Amino acid sequence: MTFRSNFKMLALAGLTLAAFATTAQAETWAPTATKATAVASTARTAVTHISAMQAGALTHVVVALKLRNKPELDQFTANLMSGHSNRTLSSADFMRLYAPTKEQVQAVVAHLTKNGFTNITVSANNLLVSANGSAGSVKSAFNTELHTYSVNGRNAYANISDAAVPQSLGGIVLAVHGLQTVHLHHTTLKKLEAKPNAVTLGVSGHNPTDFPVIYNASSLPSATNATIGIITQGDVTQTIADLNTFTSNAGYPQTNVSTVVVGSPSTDTAGLGEWNMDTQSSLAAAGGTIKQMILYVANTLSDADLTSTYNQAVTDNQAKSINVSLGECENDAQASGIMASNDQIFQTAVAQGQMFSVSSGDSGAYECNTSSTAQSFPAVSPYVMALGGTLVSTGANNAWSSESVWACTDWQSCQQSASGGAGGGPSLTEAAPSWQINAGVLGSSTKRGVPDISLDADPSSGAMVLINGAAQQIGGTSLAAPLFTGFWARVQSQNNNSLAFPAAAIYQKAAANPTMFHDITSGSQGYSAKAGWDYASGYGSLDVAKFAAVIGSVTPPPPPPGNVLKSGVPVTGLALPAGSSKLYTIVVPAGRSSLSFKTSGGSGDCDIYVSFGSAPTTSSYQYISDGWTTSENITISNPKAGTYYLLLNSYATFSGVTLVAND
Repeated sequence: MTFRSNFKMLALAGLTLAAFATTAQAETWAPTATKATAVASTARTAVTHISAMQAGALTHVVVALKLRNKPELDQFTANLMSGHSNRTLSSADFMRLYAPTKEQVQAVVAHLTKNGFTNITVSANNLLVSANGSAGSVKSAFNTELHTYSVNGRNAYANISDAAVPQSLGGIVLAVHGLQTVHLHHTTLKKLEAKPNAVTLGVSGHNPTDFPVIYNASSLPSATNATIGIITQGDVTQTIADLNTFTSNAGYPQTNVSTVVVGSPSTDTAGLGEWNMDTQSSLAAAGGTIKQMILYVANTLSDADLTSTYNQAVTDNQAKSINVSLGECENDAQASGIMASNDQIFQTAVAQGQMFSVSSGDSGAYECNTSSTAQSFPAVSPYVMALGGTLVSTGANNAWSSESVWACTDWQSCQQSASGGAGGGPSLTEAAPSWQINAGVLGSSTKRGVPDISLDADPSSGAMVLINGAAQQIGGTSLAAPLFTGFWARVQSQNNNSLAFPAAAIYQKAAANPTMFHDITSGSQGYSAKAGWDYASGYGSLDVAKFAAVIGSVTPPPPPPGNVLKSGVPVTGLALPAGSSKLYTIVVPAGRSSLSFKTSGGSGDCDIYVSFGSAPTTSSYQYISDGWTTSENITISNPKAGTYYLLLNSYATFSGVTLVAND
């Protein structure tokens, strides 16, 4: 087990005294995305104000910093999701191009230190700064008081006004987490409470090993080249023990499981059923044999702890398929600022080729516990796959027979605490991404619609999950999410983990490839299912083999004619006027130990930019050599097999230059 604080300790000794100093006059305050916490009671939540929090009461905050060059990252991820590019970022690329700078981080650290915070740490990608302090230090640092409350008998606290930072940090700080525990994320599982009076033909609980058969994934190879990430919380010791028993019973090899404890370890085991369903279902969907499973373990389900945990999975950049069977009311997520900060983290994941599979919620179209429709976050994020829920019927040998929406009748019965139902509907807070609007499924709406697709979730057809050695039948969209996590790992592994975030491709290819879905046309959870995409089930469930064939059929753009480099063959007599460029490609076979590009001779000033998989620009590239002459050189160790693109750019007019590539 790996215990990790999710942060690297920042050496503060090197900071200058000037970094800690403030101007003589009081600095004006700048707003952040963290607003005052709504603490009113609802039909299902009793909230009682207790008092102002004592100034010395301990707190833990996580300050989220703004991305650098955000418009450029927006364009990069848009190109990736639209299929115009298949090049993803390495963690080093992200740090170089989009992460907050060291100077920005130090400015935040200086502000926290000045206001009495200690144990200040910085995440590896500079997006988060964590610190321990008190209610008094929160008030002085963020211009808001904390008050204490009782929430359904649970002690909690919240900020009573919007969080702010000094004006000098306004362009750096995005949000401040750890200022409230009134609103927490919750798991999205639903246990089968009792056997139904009447059993529907073909509806029963399923061993997780059945789902590859039900959804036609068995013909695909197991995800032997895939690493799966699972977001968890508390003590997962029993989860790992039960997973080992499950693999033994299923005839799978023992899974290589590691745990990354983010922050302080916890002894909480309340989520055991959830984490067991996530691990067992995702593994089975992946075919039973994977490269590795990483459990990212949060201390609590608070904004601060989950933000740090999501970010750890992204900074590690090992798991390409990551499960999140959690959610909360999207209005609360927007007000606390985690929508803004977590969207940054999920966008970074998309840029790095990672996919978060997120359950859409178990309260039908009514996640916020009122008669008005509202959805679950993070499912509504445009940078995650939102998974809805169905009731699945099977025939002989677990063959798929039919499917309907995991249904409920009204907002009260739809609540997870009552009968429950599949989450889905238009977001109140998140704008629809271009790929969803362009698919024409939203009508006149401009808001993100969820879910994208659906899989089994109704407890009546749920998973037989091994818990403390005994099987329990559990459903919820917490089943749908890990099933897709495993299926996507299987598809990615088959494609050498080279595929981009799948949601955009699904919407782009759906109309021409309807057979990759089981269209769901019956059932309601506040919205009624119909032919084609709908708020109740998205595009429906998957025929995974057909889905893999469609989504995995990526055709790279052809290289420009006449500009193909051959290893060891120089291109001579090159000349370009200032400000112009020329694009070249070279196809590198598998197994090469190095790849080099070199320019020489002539006069003037040329630069070279290189990227794998798509054409670089002078502002977006993976490798660069930009000296002041025509002598430039780039060497790449252990290059990937595939097409590399070289942009020869004329910083100043050059002529008589020779270009050669060697692999």
